[in-house]
Amino acid sequence: MSPIPETQWAQVVEKKGGPPVYKQIPVPKPGPDEVLVKMKYTGVCHTDLHAMNGDWPLTVKQNLVGGHEGAGIVVAKGSLAQGIEIGDHAGIKWLNGSCLACEFCKTADEPLCPDAQLSGYTVDGTFQQYAIGKAAHVAKLPKEVSLDAIAPILCAGITVYKGLKESGARPGQTVAIVGAGGGLGSLAQQYAKAMGLRVIAIDGGEEKKAMCEKLGAEAYVDFTKSTDLVADVKAATPDGLGAHAVLLLAVSEKPFQQAVEYARSRGTIVAIGLPAHAFLKAPVFETVVKMISIKGSYVGNRQDGVEAIDFYARGLIKAPFKTVPLKELPEVFKLMEEGKIAGRYVLEIPE
Repeated sequence: MSPIPETQWAQVVEKKGGPPVYKQIPVPKPGPDEVLVKMKYTGVCHTDLHAMNGDWPLTVKQNLVGGHEGAGIVVAKGSLAQGIEIGDHAGIKWLNGSCLACEFCKTADEPLCPDAQLSGYTVDGTFQQYAIGKAAHVAKLPKEVSLDAIAPILCAGITVYKGLKESGARPGQTVAIVGAGGGLGSLAQQYAKAMGLRVIAIDGGEEKKAMCEKLGAEAYVDFTKSTDLVADVKAATPDGLGAHAVLLLAVSEKPFQQAVEYARSRGTIVAIGLPAHAFLKAPVFETVVKMISIKGSYVGNRQDGVEAIDFYARGLIKAPFKTVPLKELPEVFKLMEEGKIAGRYVLEIPE
């Protein structure tokens, strides 16, 4: 193992709204229950853009290093760190750490811990050469899988897998995925298919249509062309009654208001995307008489992460991604703001 340097390259958000600044900063040292991971690749999530812009009612760390889909190799560990060793391949996820002692942590809802630490938001994340993670929460990765390809699984994959579990949809039933052509959506389609579900993809544009069809969606509804999206989604279900489940991955508000109309009776709507300053609104009459369930789904717990990674390791999931150098993060954010990203961008971390 090469010696650990004193300084490293990182993308640092020095002020709200950015842009991130590519600069040298000190390499952090792991605490007793932490590990230091030499980053090889890290995905770029829409959450990273929200963090830079301060869109959410959460306090953001100052001089923030964003990122929370980092895959690399453990190069140092604290004296109390258990379950992972130096030389292991490891992933740093959105949930960087939790107290492990509260009601939520003890009932496998660690993401709901009131003292949760969030990578690339409340603590520095993976847009750097070396990143810290709590040993209890880093994901141990199989050494036979490519670190660039598995990086998007560490947030996007786990998040949509958790959402599908929360939906309660059973094999053979239909799930409508709103934002199906994005980083989350491209993975949601594959997890849904691997879980035996039928997929209706909802998004806009020909590039996303081609990708969704390639990923096995049974129907693609283009919201930029459809004159009656509700009717088109219902018509795409085998019996015309609507979707058993709806996964809302969009980063705009309107789809969150529309889903009740094309969900079938006793359907479940799962809100996952987090458009800034948006509200969930639903017609009371339809929600009641159709007995619709509306719920939020946050990131998965540690076991959800193990399961989502196992789906990938067995070859059931392939995350569409493009690789660019870490220094090009500002350009990726610009494409993200313009809605021009199909799949995921993964940053290659310099040696």
